[in-house]
Order: sequence, then C-alpha cells, then structure tokens
Amino acid sequence: FTEEKFGQAEKTELDAHFENLLARADSTKNWTEKILRQTEVLLQPNPSARVEEFLYEKLDRKVPSRVTNGELLAQYMADAASELGPTTPYGKTLIKVAEAEKQLGAAERDFIHTASISFLTPLRNFLEGDWKTISKERRLLQNRRLDLDACKARLKKAKAAEAKATTVPDFQETRPRNYILSASASALWNDEVDKAEQELRVAQTEFDRQAEVTRLLLEGISSTHVNHLRCLHEFVKSQTTYYAQCYRHMLDLQKQLGRFPGTFVGTTEPASPPLSSTSPTTTAATMPVVPSVASLAPPGEASLCLEEVAPPASGTRKARVLYDYEAADSSELALLADELITVYSLPGMDPDWLIGERGNKKGKVPVTYLELLS
Repeated sequence: FTEEKFGQAEKTELDAHFENLLARADSTKNWTEKILRQTEVLLQPNPSARVEEFLYEKLDRKVPSRVTNGELLAQYMADAASELGPTTPYGKTLIKVAEAEKQLGAAERDFIHTASISFLTPLRNFLEGDWKTISKERRLLQNRRLDLDACKARLKKAKAAEAKATTVPDFQETRPRNYILSASASALWNDEVDKAEQELRVAQTEFDRQAEVTRLLLEGISSTHVNHLRCLHEFVKSQTTYYAQCYRHMLDLQKQLGRFPGTFVGTTEPASPPLSSTSPTTTAATMPVVPSVASLAPPGEASLCLEEVAPPASGTRKARVLYDYEAADSSELALLADELITVYSLPGMDPDWLIGERGNKKGKVPVTYLELLS
C-alpha cells in the first residue's frame, strides 16, 4: 500500500464496469445522506429537537410526544379568548382560529409521522444496513487486491533473482567452487519461484471471489433505487394529503369567519388574478382563497330562487370535482372528489362561483374546487 502511494508498485486495476458500479454506489450514498438530512430539517426545523430525537433513537427509547407550533398557537389563542371575553367578536374569532390552528397542528403531526415511517426510515435503513455491508466487502476487496499485488511483486523479484543466479560464470575467471555455489543458489531460487507462483494463484482466487461478492452487492444498488423511488412517491402522497387538509381547514375557517357579523373577511381586491373559465389547468393549480359570497344574484335580485334558474341555452360545461366540499347552506351544492357535474354562470355572478347541477340538484359551487373539462 505504501509503495503504491509513492508510485513504486504496480496496481491491479478493476474493469470499467466495476469502477462505474463503485462510482454509482458512492453517489447514491452521498445523495441519500443529503436528502435524509434535509428532509429531517423540513420535518423538524429545530436543531435541538433533532438532536434530542437522535439521542432517544440511539438509546432505543421512545421519543416523547412533542406539541407542534400550530397546536401551541391554538392554545395561546384559546387562552386569550377566554381572558378577553369569548362572547366578543374578537374572542369568538380567536376561538374559531384556534380550532383551525389545532387542526393544522394535528395534520402536521400526522404528516411528520407518515413521512418518517414511509420515507426517512427506508433511507436510514439503507445507510445503516446495506451501505455498511457494501463498505465492509469493499474493504475486504481492497485487502485482497493488496495481497495479490504483493504476490505479483514477490514473484517478479524471485524470477529476476533466479535469472541472475542461473547465469553461467566464465570458467577462465571463476574458480570451480563458484559453480557449486551458483547451482545451489539457482535451486533455492527455483523453490522460491514455485512458492511465489503458488501464493499468487491462491491470492488471485481469493481476489476473484471477493470481487464477485462485491460486484453482486454493488449491482443491488439498482434495487435500492427502485425502493427509494417507491418511498419518494409515498412521501409526495403524504405531503399532498397534508397540504390539501391545510387548504380545506383554512377555507372552512374563512367561510365561518365570513358569516360573523362585523367580521373583516379580507380586502376587496382578490388575492390572486380571477380564474379564466377556459383554463382548467390554471383552475386546478392556483387554488386561490374563496371569498365569502353574500348572494348569488346581482343587487336587487337577492331573492332569486335557484330552482327557478334555468341553464343558458349555450355555455354549460362539464367539470371534475377536485376536493370534497361541504355546503355551507341550502344555496350551495355539496361536492364529492372526482365526480362530474354540469356548471354554468349567470350574468352578474361572482366570478369565483358557478351554478352546479347534479341530477335534479342545483346549487352554487366554488370554482377553486373544479377542473373545467369542456
């Protein structure tokens, strides 16, 4: 090993395919570590809490339950409402927001738990299990290669010494006694060469066997990629569920706050550009907050009955429901995810709402819950 570092010894090179397998394995290990660490930061931004959880895991002890930031905020808001007056408009609003924040905290807790099991645990198992096995076999392969190179160097030196010993001296310049010494040295070097060749064959066999074992483990990295891909899909699914729950909780909260008398429900300017009825992709992706709707019809026609409203002769479209929606009152239509309904708009309607029909049922539906198809 030292002679190799100083460039004084020949090194047995591995084939190109084997080197590619080694490089891919190293890259997989390095990126898995980075993804694991950053995902832990995403799920638990507090470094002190991460260190505490790490120590509990190393001690094989259960990590104590931790209150999320949303749940802590909900507790503060509930306590503030209790002290400032739960019957005042501010107190009532604090209680409603506290309930929503508590729901957000519970959703976050479920997301962290699911992501830890379905995503972090498989990555950690690879680093602490499979990778340690691969590293151990690679070290053994390195030792076998060094043994093989040492045997090659020993055989090379023995052959060189044998060739020098078998050189016939000049009879005119060398006494007969030297012939006897030369023949004896030649026999010794012949034995040394035979011994070195035998050691080389054994070392080559051990090296080939260890190289095959290591190759099989390295080729198993492809299976690791497949497993990590499945885990990544599970992580995205859990994250999608978490954000969808948060969106629904906040949307319900805003609707509840909009029904409180004298409650500020937002500015008159929309939080995002109005959705175009001809762009289903934009409708499904942007998902702006739905403002409260005081009435379906324009001013002066608030008493218009939905059952008396006839769909326009042209302009009806099909829409797919993206999320479940619970009707706030009898003027709205409850929705189920993935169902198809017929929608249309009426003159003077709020652009964030449409009329939806399903069978003989009719009601207002929010545009943000729909994907317009045709």
